Amino acid sequence: MIRFGLLGCGKIAERHAKLLAGNHIQGAKLQAVCDPNRERAQQFATAYGARACGTITELMSPGDVDAVAVLTPSGLHAENILQLSAYRCPIVVEKPMALTLDDADRIIEVCDRHRIKLFVVKQNRFNVPVQRLRQALDGGRLGKLVLGTVRVRWCRRQDYYDQASWRGTWAFDGGVLANQASHHVDLLEWMMGPVDSVFGIATTALARIEAEDTAAVTLRFRNGAIGIIEATTAARPKDIEGSLSVLGESGAVEIGGFAVDKLKVWQFAPESMSDRDAFTEAGSNPPHPVGYAHARYYEHVIDCIENNRQQLVDGLAGRRSLELISAIYESVETAREVSLRFKPHQCKLGITK
Repeated sequence: MIRFGLLGCGKIAERHAKLLAGNHIQGAKLQAVCDPNRERAQQFATAYGARACGTITELMSPGDVDAVAVLTPSGLHAENILQLSAYRCPIVVEKPMALTLDDADRIIEVCDRHRIKLFVVKQNRFNVPVQRLRQALDGGRLGKLVLGTVRVRWCRRQDYYDQASWRGTWAFDGGVLANQASHHVDLLEWMMGPVDSVFGIATTALARIEAEDTAAVTLRFRNGAIGIIEATTAARPKDIEGSLSVLGESGAVEIGGFAVDKLKVWQFAPESMSDRDAFTEAGSNPPHPVGYAHARYYEHVIDCIENNRQQLVDGLAGRRSLELISAIYESVETAREVSLRFKPHQCKLGITK
């Protein structure tokens, strides 16, 4: 039984706590929760039957925590992971793993040095339609890739940003690209391959925040394909979609729904026998009381820890999507196309004033 501690008791921590404390993940349990707001930590601990504490030292000192999930504001992830590295335990960190590439590199270095397994949460990779698309790509079903597109059209009103002072700030959060759309950016690169360059524009259309709530990006992939990212939290009056589409010379796949979890288009030429069952076998995630993709993600974490398997999204994989997002922000600030493998100069993400 792997005993988890949760560092941070905000909104996203509720999903993790329900999974770990509700006997939804075989081989895992919730042991302790930690938040600098001790009253909030105690409320969380009471609700989920865990030990409450206010510091990392209190969390780790009793020796009853085997792994930690870092669920603090994004701008604190690097500091938290570097502190936790002293305890040599596996670490799960919510997206993004950090807000600057320098911080991501420090995290990767210290985890490698201490042989710490680092898991960056990208649960949408475990959506059933997404897995089916990945299998098709691995099998060469789409042939030469032509166009990859993600669309995030979500509704986040001002009261969402006002729930916490760090939301929408450059120092601790970023905007729609770094926060809400980071999962979709990860999926696009996972499907389409490495990116050569990006050009982005962004604006703060409706929200009163430092960072952007709306962005449009074009990408050039190393394999010659092009890509489009459309991301906004200014959809009104409600959420519309979180979708991914991949077009190739031999077929096209589109996955929609709110969280890239509903198969909408699955067409290939020539068609195979398995294509006829795509919608019945992989049309959507099975029902789950907490969240199918997050549950599968934690099962993957347990498997990797217990059987010493390679993480699907380790520090290097988490850094790739952060580098892409940082390049987009650099492009927004410079109004120029930015090549990947760059050093940020005007990207505001993770920078305190």
